[in-house]
Amino acid sequence: MGRRTLAVLLGFLVLGGYLGAASLVYRGLIVVVGGFDPLALVAALVGGTLLSGYLSYRLGPAGLLRSLDARPLERDRAPGLHRRIDALAGSMDLESPSVFVASLGAPNALAMGSSRRGSLVLDVGLFRLLSADELTAILAHELAHLENDDGLVRALASASVQTLLGVALVVAAPLALALTGIGYGLALITGRRDNLALRVRAALGAGVGLAVFAVTALARARSRRREFAADDRAAAVTGDPLALARALRRIERASQPRIGPFRVPIEREEGPLERVLSTHPATDERVERLAERATGRRVRVE
Repeated sequence: MGRRTLAVLLGFLVLGGYLGAASLVYRGLIVVVGGFDPLALVAALVGGTLLSGYLSYRLGPAGLLRSLDARPLERDRAPGLHRRIDALAGSMDLESPSVFVASLGAPNALAMGSSRRGSLVLDVGLFRLLSADELTAILAHELAHLENDDGLVRALASASVQTLLGVALVVAAPLALALTGIGYGLALITGRRDNLALRVRAALGAGVGLAVFAVTALARARSRRREFAADDRAAAVTGDPLALARALRRIERASQPRIGPFRVPIEREEGPLERVLSTHPATDERVERLAERATGRRVRVE
């Protein structure tokens, strides 16, 4: 009887504590939101989101360059590479970007910034891995991202997702606290671990998780579409889709794990969830599209 009485008392304490916290959070939200005109509040959220995304877009590249320990590749050190980039930029709607080299851990190339103030980061391994035509195709692909200002759209999309999720979590916080207190309190009072409040709280958590997954999946789907668009633009500018296909295949193979001096080929099929959350389409799919663009039919690019 003593344990049961203690559990009941503890249950009421938990119930009261959580409901009190939920009430405080709710009242705080009312005070904050009530002090603003609804349209002004929405405008402030939209403006803050746009400002956050723009600052990330403008200031992020400098931080990323520092984190990668990227070094400028001046014109006098690689005049041929710069002439190739200038020629590609001249045929596209952008200015020639700054060029950096870094050890990225795997053959890769990154584009950051805008069509007017862009930067390219090239892994040092690309120069010995790819032929001249293949490197030109990779450069054209990255320049296509700059031409379309994909970095700005990506930064704004990321900021929008964070704002929406933040608003959803803040709005749901009082309800989540109340359900948690009611659920745990009733569990202690009745001695039963399962009750309606806990089931509703679990459903609320699942709903928030599903919303996060859906928004993330939409953002990743857009990222994959932009990769296809950059492939198509590079193929159009260079007139050699197969060069980009070969470059993608070489990079994929060079990125495979190594045992001693040997590469270990890993052939596995991505699962549905992995494909949905991937920022890049599968290399096989990209290569097949490029090969079909070049020949009008599907061919295998080794």
